[in-house]
Amino acid sequence: MRAYIAATDREWYDYLSGKPDLEEVNFWQPRPWGGRFRVLDRGQPLLFKLRAPDNAIVGGGFFERYATLPLSLAWRAFGVKNGAASLEAVRDRISRLRRSNSPWWEDYEIGCILLTEPFFWPEELWIPQPEN
Repeated sequence: MRAYIAATDREWYDYLSGKPDLEEVNFWQPRPWGGRFRVLDRGQPLLFKLRAPDNAIVGGGFFERYATLPLSLAWRAFGVKNGAASLEAVRDRISRLRRSNSPWWEDYEIGCILLTEPFFWPEELWIPQPEN
């Protein structure tokens, strides 16, 4: 079985790990991948790796599908399953990662990786990144 390890931020993880009984999450990308997500086939695991300073695998989910969506539609489709309490919070996080000063009204496209059966491990089960 193939798996993919993808970097995410602590805010996304903390917000969603506090939401019990999620059936799906949007593991969004600040910029679309263009067309199709070819890294995984449906049902294969995508694992969440927190960026520095945590540098650990902290959970995952199972790839369902990929879509390129305008941010507003991603919010309407997934709501808090985007990993934030509001559209404004998601927009702020994406803008920081895009390193752009997009006007607040711009409805730019993002990559949406829909994951089913997400799981979030408690810190004692995190898998640290190897030193090398």
